[in-house]
Amino acid sequence: MTGRLVEHNLAGIKVLGYSVAGEETVVAAPELNVCFDVGKAPAEMLAIDHVLLTHGHMDHAAGLAYYFSQRNFVGNSPGCVCAPHELVPPIRDLMRVWGRIEGHESPAKIVGMAPGDSFEIRRGLLARAFEINHRVPALGFAVVDVRHKLKPELADRSGPELVALKKQGLQIEDIIEVPLIAFCGDTAEGSWCGLDMVRRAKVLVLECSFFDADHVRRAREGYHLHVRDVARILGKMENEQFLLHHVSRRTYLREAREILAKLLPPEVMSRVTFLMDRRKASGPRAENRPAKM
Repeated sequence: MTGRLVEHNLAGIKVLGYSVAGEETVVAAPELNVCFDVGKAPAEMLAIDHVLLTHGHMDHAAGLAYYFSQRNFVGNSPGCVCAPHELVPPIRDLMRVWGRIEGHESPAKIVGMAPGDSFEIRRGLLARAFEINHRVPALGFAVVDVRHKLKPELADRSGPELVALKKQGLQIEDIIEVPLIAFCGDTAEGSWCGLDMVRRAKVLVLECSFFDADHVRRAREGYHLHVRDVARILGKMENEQFLLHHVSRRTYLREAREILAKLLPPEVMSRVTFLMDRRKASGPRAENRPAKM
């Protein structure tokens, strides 16, 4: 654990973050060099080179200018934010306004993306955008490991033979894509539920904002997920681990676990972790009991 951020190791992937609905959401996979949303830009995120911004709501995006400014201040290369195309102009405006306030504009790389677009994080590792269902321009992101494997029928060929085949323009390798982590942002149910990069990611990070039985309508109106939606979705997924976030201060984590456990088979529930559950976190154990609102 690092300060107020909570760390988990899920399916071999280190995940570090903080998320309370309406206050702040920032979730990072440091070893993959990506941060999903930036919240208020906690210090632990400043060394991460890529922010995958799902949408522009303040609790997910307030730290953008600070992220760029602090990276510049400590001498890091400009950070990169991948965001829905609609957000590129306002993010540039934001950086210009902060430049006027600070007396200089911090360098920033801003990449607009649409569903299906990919961005190379490093060789063999991609961030791929997908459509989600929120009330403002929004994207989900999957981090995909791209592997090259020699075609089985060529397994007995020698090195020189393989080189000769490549020179002839023949494809000697199969390209295998392994989704490592998928982050769906704030969303209602939608077509994203059926995407392989979401269903088969090793770790699926999903919001679970509403738990009260009479809050289904509120979830629908805000394009968020109710616990009943989450239970239905998780039952269809093939992920090794589920990480739930965006729980509000209305709900104690213990209550959240108990409600979800009544809706899921034990085998599925055993794969569920709540991001803010410090009892299951890596490092020292500490109970997290947000105040009810």
